[in-house]
Amino acid sequence: MKKIILIVCLLTAYNFCKAQTDDSTEIRNAMNKQLNDWNDGNIDAFMQTYWQDDSLLFVSNPPTYGWQTTLNYYKQAYPDTATMGKLSFNLLQLKQLSPEYYFVMGSWHLKRTAGDVGGYFTLLFRKINGKWLIIVDHTS
Repeated sequence: MKKIILIVCLLTAYNFCKAQTDDSTEIRNAMNKQLNDWNDGNIDAFMQTYWQDDSLLFVSNPPTYGWQTTLNYYKQAYPDTATMGKLSFNLLQLKQLSPEYYFVMGSWHLKRTAGDVGGYFTLLFRKINGKWLIIVDHTS
């Protein structure tokens, strides 16, 4: 009986680890798609990783709510590909908080002819309808 319980526990742990790995891979893939979309100058495609809801929180100065508001911010702040530059980022932490939430922290850098800029970001991803989406973005 103890052997059966141990095997069940090991299989359960394996399935949890596999699910966690699959989820983190999906989030990394989503962020890599964002990176490619940004570097292609396509803000509309870049924004597809964000939750398309009025409750999306974009923490800037001041914090704002809403997918459309965030899209408008990006389009105003980065009106052309020269201003957008080439984005790179380094993921510093990817941590599962629950089966439906992930915390992501990293650094970002824009290489531009007008001058390079960079900083850090924290993101809260939530699995909504089977897809990992950013529901909170704090970028500084």
